[in-house]
Amino acid sequence: MYRKTFSVFLVLFLSIVLEAQQPSLTFTPHWLPQAQFAGYYMALEKGFYQSEGIDVKIVHPSASVNAIQSLNEGNSDIISLFMITAISAKNKGVDLLNIAQLSQNSALMFVSKKESGIEKLSDLNKKAIGVWQSGFDEVGKALITSNNYSVEWVPILSTINMFMVDGIDALTVMWYNEYYQIINAGIDSCELNTFFFSDYGYNIPEDGLYCLNTTFNERGADLEKFVKATFEGWKYVADNFDETIDVVLRIMKENHVPTNRVHQQWMLHKVLELMDVGNKNVAVGELAETDFYKTQSILVEGGYVKNKINFTDFHQSIIKKP
Repeated sequence: MYRKTFSVFLVLFLSIVLEAQQPSLTFTPHWLPQAQFAGYYMALEKGFYQSEGIDVKIVHPSASVNAIQSLNEGNSDIISLFMITAISAKNKGVDLLNIAQLSQNSALMFVSKKESGIEKLSDLNKKAIGVWQSGFDEVGKALITSNNYSVEWVPILSTINMFMVDGIDALTVMWYNEYYQIINAGIDSCELNTFFFSDYGYNIPEDGLYCLNTTFNERGADLEKFVKATFEGWKYVADNFDETIDVVLRIMKENHVPTNRVHQQWMLHKVLELMDVGNKNVAVGELAETDFYKTQSILVEGGYVKNKINFTDFHQSIIKKP
């Protein structure tokens, strides 16, 4: 009995010691907990990070401190960002580096009610369009400007309220999030017109993984392990959808973020679709050079950035080829 108890204690003690010896990484997603980040949750939940020999903490941003600030101040080792946001930040002096690209397609779109009479993109001319005041507005504004339309941009928070009460003519939304919130609020899809940015030549990839160049140079091996385990997490998500939703809902509840199961299911389906590389000549997790330069061109032409940067200064792939 004594030997058995001692053996159990020894195994437990060694596991604690080994975990304490693992190098630690703090990952900060660029938004609140939701199914958009399910792959990271499951990689942590299923021990994929630990199996790679790294101790990972996932710390979501607060209302007052965003992911870029957390990275720049040394509170995070890795963050997720929209590529267009990352290029803007790098242009402002944040020495970040893209080490993996998860989203390969754009989920951004305008949505209008059919009763408004807005049936085609040109109908948005001289109309009021809601756009997030927190950012992510560059692509939509570039699309409107390239067509020489004149619109009133109305800053909104994260709600769909102004659209629902006809305070604006159209709303900028994410395919996997706000669009479904509108459906969930009682407007059927047949009552809406949608304008996917990707259908107008603005298929700009979004979620990617970023670190500082100093972190890349000093901890490249740890970052490689993080990326590998993360994609194992996303594969697990695709194969275990319902279990993943259970975990997402638990994490959202723990963080006091309101939601419902159907909304998170919709989001997860769409996020997985956006990761498809399609006919791009890149491996899963890599950033296409053409996508980078297209995004940078939009920012330069729109006056959002002044200086162009080289692709190799922005992206370093650490994806292991099969």
